[in-house]
Amino acid sequence: MRIDLNADVAESFGRWRLGDDAALLPHLTSANVACGFHAGDARTIRETVEACAALGVVVGAQVSYRDLAGFGRRPMDLEAADLEADVLYQLAALDGLARTAGTRARYVKPHGALYHRARDDAEQAAALVAAVLAWDPGAAVLTQPGELARQAAAAGLVVVPEGFADRGYRPDGRLVPRSSPGALLSDPAEAARQAVDLAGTGQVRSLCVHGDTPGAPAIAAAVRGALTRAGHEVTAFAGADA
Repeated sequence: MRIDLNADVAESFGRWRLGDDAALLPHLTSANVACGFHAGDARTIRETVEACAALGVVVGAQVSYRDLAGFGRRPMDLEAADLEADVLYQLAALDGLARTAGTRARYVKPHGALYHRARDDAEQAAALVAAVLAWDPGAAVLTQPGELARQAAAAGLVVVPEGFADRGYRPDGRLVPRSSPGALLSDPAEAARQAVDLAGTGQVRSLCVHGDTPGAPAIAAAVRGALTRAGHEVTAFAGADA
C-alpha cells in the first residue's frame, strides 16, 4: 500500500523555537506548514517551504483559527464568512511564499480546534470548503472522516483520510483529548507500531506525526522505517512539482 507521512512544521515564531524541523523534514513526504494564524512568521514559513522544495517534500497549508496565544487549540466561534476569508488569506500567503521557492501548496489541513470543529460542524466545514474551492479546486483536503470530508468530497475536492501515529485513540475512533492521559505517544517504537496498524486497515492514506511532540524526528524516522519494513511504499499523495 502507498502511504504518505506528514507532520506539522513551521510552528516557531520569531526567536521562539518549537520543534526541530531541520531534523524532521527529511523523514516526511508531506509537510503541513503553519500559515501564521496559530504559529509561524513570514521568515519561518519562507525558509520552511524552501527546505521542502529542496528535499522534494510536498507543501500543504495548515490553516487555523486566528489564535497565536492559544496555538490554535482553543475553541472559537466565527461567522462563516469570516472563517472563509481567514482560511483563504492563509492559503494565499502560504502558496505565494511557496511559489517563490519554486513549488506550491498542494493540499489543506485544518489545525487544532478548527480540525476537530470542522469534523462535526456543517457550517464551519462549509466555510473551509468554500475557501479551498476559491483558492484551488484541484487541491486536496487532509482530514479524518466527518463533515469536512463529506462536504469536500461532495464539492469535488480530493479527500485524503488521515491517521495519527503519535496520538492516542478513543474506542469511537476520535483522538484522546490532549488534557487526558494517553493523549500522546512519545515512544518511537509505540508510535511505529500504531502507524503500521493504522496503515494495515487500508482506511488511511496519510499518517501524521506532530512537530511539537517531544522527539518528533526520532518518531518520524521510526514510523517511516516500520512502514517500509511492513511492505508499504511511503510516498506523497500529491505531486511535488510546481
